[in-house]
Amino acid sequence: MLPTAESACFVIADISGYTNFVSGVELDHAQDIIADIMDTLVKALRPPFRLAKFEGDAAFVYALADKVDGSLLQDSIEQAYFAFRKRLRNIKQANSCECQACSRMQNLDVKFVVHHGEFIRQKMAGREELAGRDVILVHRLLKNDVNKSLGGHAYALYSDACVRAMGIDPRAQGLIEHSEPIEHIGETKCWVSDLEEAWNRESGTARNVVRRADAFAVMERDFAAPRPAVWEHVTLPAHHSRWQRSDGLIEKAVKGRRGAGTQNHCLHGKDAVIEDILDWRPFDYVTQTALLPIPGAPKFLMTYAFEERDDGGTHFEFRVAKPKPKDLPFYEQVWPTVEKNFNAGFEILRTMLEEQQAALAAADEPALPVSRARFATQPVHER
Repeated sequence: MLPTAESACFVIADISGYTNFVSGVELDHAQDIIADIMDTLVKALRPPFRLAKFEGDAAFVYALADKVDGSLLQDSIEQAYFAFRKRLRNIKQANSCECQACSRMQNLDVKFVVHHGEFIRQKMAGREELAGRDVILVHRLLKNDVNKSLGGHAYALYSDACVRAMGIDPRAQGLIEHSEPIEHIGETKCWVSDLEEAWNRESGTARNVVRRADAFAVMERDFAAPRPAVWEHVTLPAHHSRWQRSDGLIEKAVKGRRGAGTQNHCLHGKDAVIEDILDWRPFDYVTQTALLPIPGAPKFLMTYAFEERDDGGTHFEFRVAKPKPKDLPFYEQVWPTVEKNFNAGFEILRTMLEEQQAALAAADEPALPVSRARFATQPVHER
């Protein structure tokens, strides 16, 4: 049988400065660092992505999709970059080695190339490989001239085909138009996101989170799924409506991208719960207010918090902030109903996550690289 073409979003996470880094340094130390970085990047990207293969200083991942949720894709790319930056910072703090490799690893950076198109699967040397014009294109886009206009910053380069699959207005979201001539393919329109700018924005924005100690009530669950998966199922409108058992969710996102400032109308029969997102920190937490369709109801302030467990699963908490004294009777009156509804919803959520994880487990993926040391728990290369 001929292979069947499938649609997917392709991402290549490429370590910038790799050649200079490995030149003239202790190779075993350098490869240990690269393995740890690759592990960090891939874990941050999956799900929704699955690993196709490692390519030296790059990881090639993909997600089957005819259409792409633009907010989730951009959040995934940015969070992978943030995880990389935080990992380098943690390594530096935990590492007392003064070898060249450990001294120069802070010069490393990451760029992402993102494309949407078709591929076929083929077996090569006993492994499944992705093939096709779009697979070639995303790799060709790695060799680009973005740094000439961006000044050497970390970036994500989205093909115009990917932007169309996301259904977003790239200019409204601050993406920069770019074009790359690709041999045998032609001029390829792209859009650039400055990840250094995103990192500075993330680091400089004040946080708004309901702490556990300040909560009126906390509901918590452990899920055998990674944080990005739980985040996706809690925050994406289609998934959210399923486990919340609502008739749908109308989303009004700022400039078309989900985040702080987004307003949701959760439809429950004739009534709508109005949610306003105040703080959006993929994949750590989202803080929002909720106004129930009850005359005189105060707004509930709440946080969904996502914490990674040691086994790769997720500890999830739904925290409701303490009300003003005058609103306490209302909270006490409606909370039993809210608690009952969320308990039922969490079981639906658990089933949804189990189904997704089972599908991912069936995928043919290469093993993640193994670093001989874990920098977060002990100094590395200590002499």
